[in-house]
Amino acid sequence: MSDRMPALYLGHGAPPLLDDPLWSSQLAGLAADLPRPKAILIVSAHWESAPVMLSADGAPLVYDFGGFAERYYRMTYRTPPATALAQGVAAMMPAGEPVHQHASRGLDHGAWVPLKIMYPDGDIPVLQMSLPTSDPARLLALGQTLRPLRDEGVLIIGSGFLTHGLPFLTEFRIDAAAPGWSTEFDAWAGEALARGDVDTLASYQSKAPGMPYAHPTVEHYTPLFVTLGASTDPEVPGEQLFEGFWMGLSKRSLQVA
Repeated sequence: MSDRMPALYLGHGAPPLLDDPLWSSQLAGLAADLPRPKAILIVSAHWESAPVMLSADGAPLVYDFGGFAERYYRMTYRTPPATALAQGVAAMMPAGEPVHQHASRGLDHGAWVPLKIMYPDGDIPVLQMSLPTSDPARLLALGQTLRPLRDEGVLIIGSGFLTHGLPFLTEFRIDAAAPGWSTEFDAWAGEALARGDVDTLASYQSKAPGMPYAHPTVEHYTPLFVTLGASTDPEVPGEQLFEGFWMGLSKRSLQVA
């Protein structure tokens, strides 16, 4: 269908991503190359909550970070109401996966930082969904449930970071050298993605090099499975985007058809 959107897994970076000319230009270029979404559904690493929860229209942004310049805490990103999308998501969820409409939660930085670059006018409805589990199989099934939204012009985004070993970083410069655990996990994931090897990707705890340093907690990796589940065929390799590192963490992202 002409309205059909791809699905994305994006590294979202911290707020200084907004000042990184390279990564910002890559995200802006990606958005320019995509069909214009009618709405965006984004699952961020920074909202882990079960049952599935949906963000509230018009709620203030969540400034869920510390130690950055004051101006980042004053940023806004106002978007049109996503009420229709929220109702559609609630209606399509299976009986065993209830949905809770949160009364006051806005977009967190895993959502608003990349979207502020990709769609700076803020003129597309955005709905954030919580990450209800870390189980790849359940997240693949969740993505599959959401897949029909793509035919309605909805852009589905899993927002995380392919490596996220923050406690083990020793330099906090954008161009810092990537540690071995980050380069090894990145190469392993890139090869598995190129094969469409979802089973291997899902077995990262036992199969991936660089663990647990690459992901001492796993919420930045697991949104990938929502994206893969939302793809037409998770085992058909998608297009890998933005290879390279940012503060030593892997920027590798994915677009699936």
